[in-house]
Amino acid sequence: MNEHIARFLHYLRVERGASAHTQDAYSRDLRQLAEFARNRGYSLHEALGENGLMAFSQHLRKQELAEVSIERKLCAARAFARFLRQEGVLPEETAASVSTFRIPRKLPSALSRQEVESLLSQPDTRTPIGLRDRAMLELAYAAGLRVSEVVGLRLQDIDLHEGFVRVFGKRAKERWVPFGDSAKSALQDYLRLARPKLLGKRSEDYLFLSERGTPLSRTQFWLRLKQYAQRAGISHPVSPHTLRHSFAVHLLQGGADLRAVQEMLGHASINTTQIYTRVSIDHLREVYRKHHPRA
Repeated sequence: MNEHIARFLHYLRVERGASAHTQDAYSRDLRQLAEFARNRGYSLHEALGENGLMAFSQHLRKQELAEVSIERKLCAARAFARFLRQEGVLPEETAASVSTFRIPRKLPSALSRQEVESLLSQPDTRTPIGLRDRAMLELAYAAGLRVSEVVGLRLQDIDLHEGFVRVFGKRAKERWVPFGDSAKSALQDYLRLARPKLLGKRSEDYLFLSERGTPLSRTQFWLRLKQYAQRAGISHPVSPHTLRHSFAVHLLQGGADLRAVQEMLGHASINTTQIYTRVSIDHLREVYRKHHPRA
């Protein structure tokens, strides 16, 4: 189980932009679950199934922990199980019916339009790596992609003529998302001038390649993004998910339909997308306070 926990913590750090404090909290809670499972002789599937988590809950109550602490640990286990289902490690029904405390969702952080412009202008487009990074960041923001979706793209997933990208999201759910002229131009330059140089003599159909001509990893994407954010003078934390958040918030601020944004993000439920309306409302409130004479 420890190997899977390490992968989950890596996912939280790279894809979700979780703070060190959040990662430490998840690590402690899940290591406790792993120790409990080892002592009981549970497999991974058993530990994260309904009976396993009920037994873990009873074990925690015998230790006279505060109810909120127990609920937090069960919430961590549920999030871990959900991640493993998405990765195909566990079947869909695992932990599905276990009632757990849900931590209120934190409002996603989004970049301003000016910060996005500054960020996207950082790659040195005189180099193959810079052309790749510019295309990668432009597409991630233009289509609101998850980092796993960006690095998982194949050549055949890009339709430059129509301006659409085919994306395989969570649980391999397929969707088509449009992208604009800026992303199209950056992709054309990358495909024409940079990708052949990165590819060399290798045969590879992944869209974005490393310097060695191999598929780019999620960690490599994150490190490049972090570097460009620092160069752009963006003081608050920026993760791959920040571009996705910014995509959604900027669309809603521009008057986009919530259902359309849901489709483009690949959210199974409209409730997941609705959190962005709160961000947009907060933006409108701030504009009102700044500019209305009777605010």
